[in-house]
Amino acid sequence: MEITSRLVADAYAANKPATAPDPSNSIGATFGSIAASFSETLQTSESTAMAAMTTGADPHALVQALAQTELAVETAVTVRDRVVEAYQEILRMPV
Repeated sequence: MEITSRLVADAYAANKPATAPDPSNSIGATFGSIAASFSETLQTSESTAMAAMTTGADPHALVQALAQTELAVETAVTVRDRVVEAYQEILRMPV
C-alpha cells in the first residue's frame, strides 16, 4: 500500500480540529485569573498592614489579612513545586 502525500494531508486536516485549543476553556485564562487573585490578596494585605502601622487600624483585620497572604503564598509554592516535579518526571521519560 502506497501512502501518498495527499492521503496524509487529508488525514491531518481531518484530525486538526481535535487538537485545536478550546478558547472557552483556556488554561492561560485560568492561570491569569489565579495570578490576578494572588496579586490582589498580596496588595490587600500590604495596604492593611500599612494602615495598621500608620493609623492604628484594627489589629484583627491585620492578622486576618496576614493569614490570607500566608495561605496564598503557601498555595503558590505548592503549585510551583508540583509543576517542577511534573516537569522533572517528564524529563525522566524515555523517548
